[in-house]
Amino acid sequence: MSKRKIAGRLVLILGIVMSMAGLAGCKRSASDGKIEVEMVSYKPEAVETFEEIAERFNETHDDIHLTIHSPNEAMTILKTRFIKEDYPDIVGIGGDINYSNFLDADLFMDISDLEELGMVKQSYLDMERELEFIPQEGSYALPYVANVAGILYNKDMFAEHGWQIPQTWEEFTALCEEIEASGIQPLYLGYKDTWTCLAPWNALAVGLSASDTCSQVNMGNTTFAEAYRETAEKIKLLLAYAEPNPYAYGYNDACTAFARGQSAMYPIGSYAIPQIKMVNPEMNIDSFTFPANSSEESNVLNSGIDLQLCVMKDCKNKEAVYEVLRFLYTDEIIQMYLDKQGGVACKEGDFEIPPELEGMRAYIESDRMADFHDHHYPSEMSVDAMIQTFLLDDSDTALDTFLQRFDTDWKRYNRDLIRKVQQYQKTEGAQ
Repeated sequence: MSKRKIAGRLVLILGIVMSMAGLAGCKRSASDGKIEVEMVSYKPEAVETFEEIAERFNETHDDIHLTIHSPNEAMTILKTRFIKEDYPDIVGIGGDINYSNFLDADLFMDISDLEELGMVKQSYLDMERELEFIPQEGSYALPYVANVAGILYNKDMFAEHGWQIPQTWEEFTALCEEIEASGIQPLYLGYKDTWTCLAPWNALAVGLSASDTCSQVNMGNTTFAEAYRETAEKIKLLLAYAEPNPYAYGYNDACTAFARGQSAMYPIGSYAIPQIKMVNPEMNIDSFTFPANSSEESNVLNSGIDLQLCVMKDCKNKEAVYEVLRFLYTDEIIQMYLDKQGGVACKEGDFEIPPELEGMRAYIESDRMADFHDHHYPSEMSVDAMIQTFLLDDSDTALDTFLQRFDTDWKRYNRDLIRKVQQYQKTEGAQ
């Protein structure tokens, strides 16, 4: 594929190219005649973990040398390297809109013949499929580790007061009333950082709307005004049980307040647990799936692929790369990653679940999970800020205004994608 063609296909998603000085340390190097395999991960917090993984691989392989880079601003560096046709062999990225854009740009290899794909939980395979703008033949990502989100709660506080874990929306609101009556704040939200608005939004949306809502909107089969009305209504109802003026407190404030016992519950993802534990290492935390519905059977755990492995289409050493993927997908290496970085394995198997996520075990083991809806939102749309604005709006028309704006802005920022999807529909329908 020519450089001009790559640049043309990526110009809408790559933005301004960094200087090449920012790529220092990311070039491939020869390793005593061994096949060099380079992986770039977007998770700088996992640098030491990946260094240990690479060391273990290199100690057990005589003919392949693995190098894993986890630089700061990894996505910017990756996009720059794609423009320069300076591809790594493997990229470790999240299951989100970036993956969708890279796949649409035809950058990834079809790895359908990789046996490890048959070991992935079906929910995560479904999530990966739903990230495709247009249905693709083949498979292009190996889901590795996932996050989950719902409600974290103070387990000791619940035990002390005899509070029961709610299974339905009605039980949840009744619990909030009971907690409030005892003189304790039910929820802490910390909405000053707008992205935190997405935590309860996603956790509610997966139970109240279809997992492929965004795709259905693109196809013209529904609108957000229809699909998101109940989600919007219920996220606003949470304000009645939260700290006064949650827009004055950010994510760190919310983590700290929850850690110090200033609220009984915190609607956030598993990624917040390390931050909370930094404040209160001894805190006894557990969690439960957000009970968004009036029947437990309709509830769905919000989970999304935090890290998945993709092979670049330009890769010249497929067998060596597959050997790396097989090594990374062994139970031992996955568990090592989980022990150091947290999360839930995307692979089927008897992996340890963190004690803080024990309350979600039944959903994880039965594969009752769906992706974060915001993984499908274009960043330019700033949905988090839209939600915050809606929550701040006390007018009688706030709900309709928000939903109408969601539909209007979606068409604005996804105009080309919607046209592409609907053209695909016409073409497929004519065959």
